[in-house]
Amino acid sequence: MSRIISFSADKEFAESFESLIEKSGYQNRSRFLRDASMYFAEIQQRGDLMNMDDGHIVEGHLVVHYQEKSEQKLMVSRTDSVEVAAYHHSSRLGHSCHLCVDVVHVRGTASHVRAVYEQLQNTPHVDKVSFISAPMKEEGCC
Repeated sequence: MSRIISFSADKEFAESFESLIEKSGYQNRSRFLRDASMYFAEIQQRGDLMNMDDGHIVEGHLVVHYQEKSEQKLMVSRTDSVEVAAYHHSSRLGHSCHLCVDVVHVRGTASHVRAVYEQLQNTPHVDKVSFISAPMKEEGCC
């Protein structure tokens, strides 16, 4: 069930608001506000991976872009410090026949996920590592 929520904004912000929504790729003002407020609240409450409390349980996806070298696979799924729910390896994407991408769905303490993240950053031929945290949920499941 939907509810109408209104808020006041200064003139300068109000004039640039629609442009901000459009530049962010949204076609729906309500969805933009929902996602922006949830993202802001999450960062305020638990921070990003590098600043979270060590014992905080975090879930999300490690996305690793790397150059394929002699059939190398990162094999993040073989770690005892974090739970791995899914592991996906893709190679030869885009314009480069040497680009590989691994996406790993992980769950564990912030310190353990951070350690895996840092290990991947320091792995030869890795170009970029990102962590995308799952949304915070108070209750419920899929």
